[in-house]
Amino acid sequence: MEACNFLGIAPILWRLVYSLLAACAGGSKHGRIVMISFNLVCTNGHEFEGWFRSSKDFAHQSEKQLVACPECGDTGIEKSLMAPVVGAKDSVVADRSEKTVQARELRKLLGEVRDYVETNFDDVGDDFTDEARKIYYGETDERPIYGNATDEDAKKLAEEGVPVGKLPWVKRADS
Repeated sequence: MEACNFLGIAPILWRLVYSLLAACAGGSKHGRIVMISFNLVCTNGHEFEGWFRSSKDFAHQSEKQLVACPECGDTGIEKSLMAPVVGAKDSVVADRSEKTVQARELRKLLGEVRDYVETNFDDVGDDFTDEARKIYYGETDERPIYGNATDEDAKKLAEEGVPVGKLPWVKRADS
């Protein structure tokens, strides 16, 4: 099982981070970032937007329960109804160009989020799961933390009500 960076933060901050990450989840094709936006809904009825490289990518992530509701952490996610984007060829190209610029800006912002987390959160490394539980159950002082956990461990934390979220690190320009 692969461990990923997880963040123990308040749900409102996680929704902000999730929105930023979702907007940058696209891949690259011929130097352009290609993303598909889906309107999603969890089994609790919370609606939110998610960005994926393809419909197949969404299906794969959803099947492995890697897509979670930013409101409640539920991983029973389905696509919701959405209106198709229809427009002239020039407007589609302009829209893609604008999205590429937005994606660059968001990647920069995600780098700033990483810097903020590394500066203001305690890195608890592989002890993330245990430390998050201790904080949640009042066994240690409350503080923002980040570290590593498997998807399975993070799911168990979420089921217990511990506010956690997955945070993929954006590569640094100097690395």
